[in-house]
Amino acid sequence: MKRTAKWKWLASALLASIASLGLAFWMRPLSVFDTINQGQMFFSGAKSSSVEVDGYRVHYYALGPAEGPVAVLVHGLGGRAEDWDKLTPYLVKAGYRVYLPDLPGFGHSEKPANFSYSVADEAKIVVGFFDALGLKQVDLGGWSMGGWIVQLVAAEHPHRVRRLMLFDSAGLYVKPDWDTSLFTPTSAAELDKFDALLMPHPPVLPGFVAKDILRTSHEHAWIIRRAMDSMLTGRDTTDHLLPDLKMPVLIVWGEVDRITPLAEGEKIHQLIPQSRLDVVPACGHLAPNECANQIGPVVVSFLKQ
Repeated sequence: MKRTAKWKWLASALLASIASLGLAFWMRPLSVFDTINQGQMFFSGAKSSSVEVDGYRVHYYALGPAEGPVAVLVHGLGGRAEDWDKLTPYLVKAGYRVYLPDLPGFGHSEKPANFSYSVADEAKIVVGFFDALGLKQVDLGGWSMGGWIVQLVAAEHPHRVRRLMLFDSAGLYVKPDWDTSLFTPTSAAELDKFDALLMPHPPVLPGFVAKDILRTSHEHAWIIRRAMDSMLTGRDTTDHLLPDLKMPVLIVWGEVDRITPLAEGEKIHQLIPQSRLDVVPACGHLAPNECANQIGPVVVSFLKQ
């Protein structure tokens, strides 16, 4: 009887735990996904750390051999360091020490109310990040808004950037032909429209997942809007800076990108004489994640030249 009672207790405890986990996933699926992503980063060998830059706490991951050549990858608007998790294994396997910072306002970094969230100020944070970690010269990559940021870094601190990589990058003086308010969706219909901009074949989201995305979007909308409003002024655009870049530049673009269309990648290529443009067929704005198997070997080949 005692053994039977013990098994019944264990079974009840297990069912209660499963029910609690199920409820947590139902109520806050994004938190569960975030925990899973952090676990994946940990098991990939990534070390999670933070450093103070210009008075702000900046979180970052570091992975790969400590003595390897350094690559720093900067995420885009609304993104985070984990967005690079599909691409970084290619660099690590090639022997690179990879740093993935969360920009202020994003991921696990501080979200200060007194920060502008402009690309110019984010670029200063990236340079400060180099200084805080003692990184004298790096191979630098940026995706979307992150691409804009690293263009500014490369133009203003060319001695710090050995090679530059731009992935579906913003930065040109171009007015978007899509509704920029979709970056802060307020309804399931707007979320569907935004996903269609990001991906050629967006997944169908369960209602409870969409609800949690909208809740999170509402919480962080002020950061996205402040950054977007700054970008839309056009004051930090890079058209006039790109022809003066001297370092080798790799431009990677999703063929069917609707956020920053391929025509923008082609123009950047024209403005940088020594650049190389690699177009990824049937891929959209999320190319570094969704098409990493095609992009990874290209990036490694470029860095090894």
